Amino acid sequence: MAAAAMAAAVSLAAVLASAAAQAEVRWEVSYLTLEPLGDAQKVIAINNQFPGPLLNVTTNQNVRVNVQNNLDEPLLITWDGIQMRMNSWQDGVSGTNCPIPPGWNWTYQFQLKDQIGSFFYFPSLGLQRAAGGYGPITVNNRATVPVPFGQPDGDITLFIGDWYTKSHIELRNMLDDGRDLGVPDAILINGRAPYRYDTTLVPDGLQYEIVGVEPGKTYRFRVHNVGISTSLNFRIQNHNMLLVEAEGTYTNQQNYTNLDIHVGQSYSFLVTMDQNASTDYYIVASPRFISNPQWSQVTGVAILQYSNSKGKASGPLPDAPNDYYDKYYSINQARSIRMNTSAGAARPNPQGSFHYGSINITQTFVLKNEAPLHINGKRRRTINRISYSPPETPLRLADLHNLTGVYTTDFPAMPSNVPAKVASSALNASYKGFLEIVFQNNDTDVQAYHLDGYSFFVVGMDYGEWTPDRRNEYNRWDAISRCTTQVFPGGWTAVLVSLDNVGIWNLRAEKLDNWYRGQEVYVKVPDPLGYNITEMVTPDNVLYCGLLKDRQKPQVHESNSKSSAQAEAGCSNRFLATVMLVVAAVIFS
Repeated sequence: MAAAAMAAAVSLAAVLASAAAQAEVRWEVSYLTLEPLGDAQKVIAINNQFPGPLLNVTTNQNVRVNVQNNLDEPLLITWDGIQMRMNSWQDGVSGTNCPIPPGWNWTYQFQLKDQIGSFFYFPSLGLQRAAGGYGPITVNNRATVPVPFGQPDGDITLFIGDWYTKSHIELRNMLDDGRDLGVPDAILINGRAPYRYDTTLVPDGLQYEIVGVEPGKTYRFRVHNVGISTSLNFRIQNHNMLLVEAEGTYTNQQNYTNLDIHVGQSYSFLVTMDQNASTDYYIVASPRFISNPQWSQVTGVAILQYSNSKGKASGPLPDAPNDYYDKYYSINQARSIRMNTSAGAARPNPQGSFHYGSINITQTFVLKNEAPLHINGKRRRTINRISYSPPETPLRLADLHNLTGVYTTDFPAMPSNVPAKVASSALNASYKGFLEIVFQNNDTDVQAYHLDGYSFFVVGMDYGEWTPDRRNEYNRWDAISRCTTQVFPGGWTAVLVSLDNVGIWNLRAEKLDNWYRGQEVYVKVPDPLGYNITEMVTPDNVLYCGLLKDRQKPQVHESNSKSSAQAEAGCSNRFLATVMLVVAAVIFS
């Protein structure tokens, strides 16, 4: 008994020591007038930075981000790939959080439990990401867990993505009117225009990104596609890119001369500066899977510049894959990305020690998208012929307060030919079950899907219609574990996920236009023991809206005052108390 008590005390002390290691930042989110393509336009900046500042943290660290909304519309920040263990209250999407009103601030508080890797944050409402507001999250290994490669000489983040000179509000209006967004005006790299690689395509005088490097050094490049809807092929002229990590999982290390990066995806490469620096080198992000020839004129180009470079980059860009629509090249490339099963990540034990391939599937969702449909006179996107409409009251808050009629749990787990409809419905999933999700893409464009709260094993993808016998082809040993996957046109992608994270979690199309038009659903993973058993309690600063708006008290703006500091300390102490209770419950159960 004494030994058990001592073990419990040690465990609790370890948790409290981890909780004490806390990163705190304050972000002012506001419009900033810039000229990324030569003409002035408003972008969403954080602390006057576009892209936003780096959130540089370590496994198991606690994070507090105080967000001041200086926009003229409501705001939520979501954390792409951060799992918010047992804490969907902090997820920053409309199904879990009321938005931060203009002029208000709100503090996100969460732990980076058992995660490492390269992620990003962005505003999740109303196409705001099309105006910026995104930035990098780097979750570093703890010192006790070795990284499966040598320490790089530098760390470089690149945001690639399509960009329009129209504001996000104008883009929203276009979608509301039933129009497509069309060919983007540019592909930006770190918020900057392309280098003038072609005088007929790129105007003079635009600011472009320059990545300065030293000869012979090796750098870690973290590349994120934060665009609106365009898959991009990424490459660095004359340099191999050694893939080492994808969205929090260390990969089998292999060299690529180029890699397709779909909307919402993130990768880490090691790149060694082993060229002779006779000139600068191109860094290129070009559109993939496009049919309009105008897209080929929209290419992002930055410059890799050695400190001893002898001249400017010139001549043609490095070749993309043979055909802009070479889907076979891309699917084989995607299948080649595998998990490094022998490396530790957030924990010392190898990533491959979780034998996902030997676990029986307990539940299957087959989620089918198709070409846009007209529903009630509006052009909408669907999953299983349901086009999601977010209710004014977040789903998680509705459950907490036993509200009925906010949403339903009858979202179809299988496709059918019933009439399409707009609805607020969720998928019911079983806590501690093992879920198979099959994404069936019956449209002509590449899709990208993301699941909050989890990473999933991408066990199979192919063209044609998925059938149960395709399970025989699944990769059951070293499939990459990630949070965003592509689904090729006319094809399917299958993922497996262990449902060990209580909450309500957003499953969405990462392409902003599809998401805005209804291509999302929430996956409800309730704890059968009830509220506040394994899940974090509601934060003290919870915002109310919709049917609960009368509960909301006016906000006192005192973020820089002594009383605010006391309030934040109290909130932090309550958070630690919750951690203690949860750990104690686990230890003594």
